[in-house]
Amino acid sequence: MRIHNFCAGPCTLPLDVLEEVQGELLDFEGSGMSVIEMSHRSAEYEAVHEDALTLFRENAAVPDDFTILFLQGGATLQFAVVPMNLLGEGASAGYVRSGTWGKGALKDAAAWGEAYAAWDGESIAFSRMPSDDELELRPDTRYLHVTSNETIEGIRMSSFPDIDLPLVGDMSSDYLSRPIPWERFDLVYGGAQKNLGPAGLAVMVVRTAALEEMHTDLPSYLRLGAHADKHSLMNTPPMFAIYVTGKVLRWMKERGGVAGMEERAARRSGSVYDAIVGSDGFYRSPVEPAHRSHMNVVFRTPSNELDAAFLAGAEEHGMRNLKGHRSVGGIRASIYNAMTDEGVDSLVGFMAAFRDSAG
Repeated sequence: MRIHNFCAGPCTLPLDVLEEVQGELLDFEGSGMSVIEMSHRSAEYEAVHEDALTLFRENAAVPDDFTILFLQGGATLQFAVVPMNLLGEGASAGYVRSGTWGKGALKDAAAWGEAYAAWDGESIAFSRMPSDDELELRPDTRYLHVTSNETIEGIRMSSFPDIDLPLVGDMSSDYLSRPIPWERFDLVYGGAQKNLGPAGLAVMVVRTAALEEMHTDLPSYLRLGAHADKHSLMNTPPMFAIYVTGKVLRWMKERGGVAGMEERAARRSGSVYDAIVGSDGFYRSPVEPAHRSHMNVVFRTPSNELDAAFLAGAEEHGMRNLKGHRSVGGIRASIYNAMTDEGVDSLVGFMAAFRDSAG
């Protein structure tokens, strides 16, 4: 029996996609082998690769003047790759230090070049995102890096900065759950494992004109232009992750694409937040309401002991991976695109029953 998996990553995947993969595992489209086994230069895999790229562009409404790259290493590798490619001599990069992943991106960028915090939310315990007028930007800033959704702290950037600088966005944990205003961005990236597919794949979308201005004196694998030239086939790509992600992208397209996912995300996270607000203080969220994530709902009960009891009881009722990140504790429900309505309804029902039994 399948459980309701609220893991923050790797994500839960659509059951019909998993069943389709299962059916093709030994023989993909009459080839007599699995996608895991075939050459990445084969006609069969080339079709898989191109289909996934096309479906991503369609779902995310990526303009023609952007290039889509499938890269290994997840989003964390891109913390370094982005400044390596974008930061020229005499330029700096501003970073919104909005939580764990914003901090990590700034730290790695500063190891390469001149990077600074354009806003820091640590003094308010990362309970919200900044407004545009709170951003402190230096004159030599090449780009502003934002984390659209902080998975651990449970906050989201409900609207993106509207400033006279290109944005770079880490969108790992809400990728393709909301529209992206492409006119504001030079580069967007994210790991697939939080909303799109298996771990091991990062999807980067970069303005093609920006590629032409990037460093060329980097090792080949670290040069985004080299990946673009080879159509993300410079070396053996994470084939299985791309193959499954392509199927998830088709599943999304059949359900209304990003617009459909955005509606699902708001409705389902909203039902959990309603349960928190309607609990007469039994449950509490540390995040300011306007900045609450639609993907990662974080909350607590009145005590650590009750948090532990909640988690144990939820697991007995078929809900797993609800424990908050070890750095912050508490409870976290990750409600990614493929989470079922039944899973969310089960959580909301258990929250009410647990509150009543504890009271």
